[in-house]
Amino acid sequence: MTMLLKNKFTIGFLGFGEVASTLSKGLLEQGVAVSTCLEGRSQRSVERAKSTGVGLVDSLDELVESSDILLSVVVPTEAISVAAEVGESFDGLYVDLNNISPCTVKEAFKHITNGKTVDGAIMGGIKNGLKTPIIASGEYAEDFAELNQYGMNIEVIGSEPGQASALKMLRSAYTKGVSALLFETLYPAYKMGVDDVLLRYLSQTEGSHFQEASISRLKSSALHAQRRAQEMGEVHQFLSQYEDPVITPATKEFFHNLLNEIGQIKEKPADYREIFDKIAKKDDHKPRVSKGNNK
Repeated sequence: MTMLLKNKFTIGFLGFGEVASTLSKGLLEQGVAVSTCLEGRSQRSVERAKSTGVGLVDSLDELVESSDILLSVVVPTEAISVAAEVGESFDGLYVDLNNISPCTVKEAFKHITNGKTVDGAIMGGIKNGLKTPIIASGEYAEDFAELNQYGMNIEVIGSEPGQASALKMLRSAYTKGVSALLFETLYPAYKMGVDDVLLRYLSQTEGSHFQEASISRLKSSALHAQRRAQEMGEVHQFLSQYEDPVITPATKEFFHNLLNEIGQIKEKPADYREIFDKIAKKDDHKPRVSKGNNK
């Protein structure tokens, strides 16, 4: 009998950003006990956790002790250090859902000496909640997939740790590269006052959903520029094992530059032109107010 077939079990979230908040809401609605530790977390994370209604514990040790499943959803640079803090004291199911390379996943798992580790990857925007596709690999991936009976959308794609994170890296190489290219092509059009026209004509070749998806990419890239710069570092590390990547390091540099130009923002912009306005001001250019359609 697997762990998830117990009458009661608790899921603990390591980190409490957008992913943890969104998944927690769905799991709580399914009657699953969810908790997190806010020790050392930002005020924004504290407020988000309190508003979600998850159980709050005072320390990481208490979270480890009280959880049957731990989901690691931190920024890429913290994935190993968080696993090291958990260490040998956890003997439940430890799932790494961070956007990190297979090498980093395996390094993190070295610290979970008594737990059952799963390499997981979120394959889409978390806005779809529990229905967001998640892939998993490793010896205990099937155990993690039992959460599907509580509304999650987990697909086991292999028995080896690193397989799921590798697919996530390859997806990120494409999606983040496209986002960088959108900025590079739309910003000059914005400066010339024809960005809405460019989007309209691109939609004729790329499909009816292109404009809406592109605007969403622009806004999301601005909000998560710092995290995506870190993620692209992981992608570059991974791809360098197989080829000499050119676009990936350029994309990483783009997100670093974007962060320098607009700074760390707390909320997704309502209008993608707000981002371009910030860039234009940084370049000492007068921002333009467009009358084109904005979705």
